[in-house]
This record gives sequence, C-alpha cells and structure tokens, in this order.
Amino acid sequence: MLLVAAKTILVAVAAFFLLLGLISLARPVHARRFLLGFAASASKHYAELCARFVTGGAMIVVAPHSTQSAALSAFGWLLIGTTAVMAVVPWRIHRRFAEAAVPKALRFLPMIGVISVLLGGLLLWTTVTASAA
Repeated sequence: MLLVAAKTILVAVAAFFLLLGLISLARPVHARRFLLGFAASASKHYAELCARFVTGGAMIVVAPHSTQSAALSAFGWLLIGTTAVMAVVPWRIHRRFAEAAVPKALRFLPMIGVISVLLGGLLLWTTVTASAA
C-alpha cells in the first residue's frame, strides 16, 4: 500500500515537471508568474517544504523497486536533507533569496523548460517501470 501511494505521488510530481516544462516553453509569461510566487508567504514556504519532504520520502520508498535505485534514493535523501535545512531557516530569508535568485534564473527559462520536461519524463519512466516487488 505504501509503495502504491509513493508511486502515485511520484507520478503526480512527474506530471508537475512535465507541465511546468511545457508551460515554460509554450507560455513563458505564465511560468514566470508561477515561479516568482515561490516563498511569497509563510504558507507557500511551508507548503513547499511539505511537498519536498513527501516527494523525497516517496523517492526513497520507490527506490529499492526501481532500475535507477541509487539515483532515486540519492535524490530522495537530497530533498529531505535540503528540506530540513530550509525548515530551520525563517521563511522571510527564503523569500529574500527567492526574490534575488528567481529573476536571474528566469533568464534561462527555455533551458528550465527543457530540463523540466526531461526530468518529468525520466521520473515518470522510473516510477512506472518500478517493479511491484
């Protein structure tokens, strides 16, 4: 049951990355607005932390059943570790960082779009091909 839930979470995350990538390429104005909204409030900050933690946990649960177990496990632990660090940083500092970093990153929005599509596809493939064992 836990494996099915973890796979469902990863399929949703893969769909998110695929959609983000496609919107970044086809409707960059919408992607910019979305990406600039991160850490805009305490509730968004904590929602991001929860999503990162759940995604990292799902990766760790699915990893032993995946053909890409080492990579999936490493990314899962990386997400959980960086989320733990972000959890002790006040959200206002996260907001200031996002306000400074995101506009600079948006100069590379087409590359972000392509990478998001590739990551979403890879995560979807890794999740769907994971055995039920």
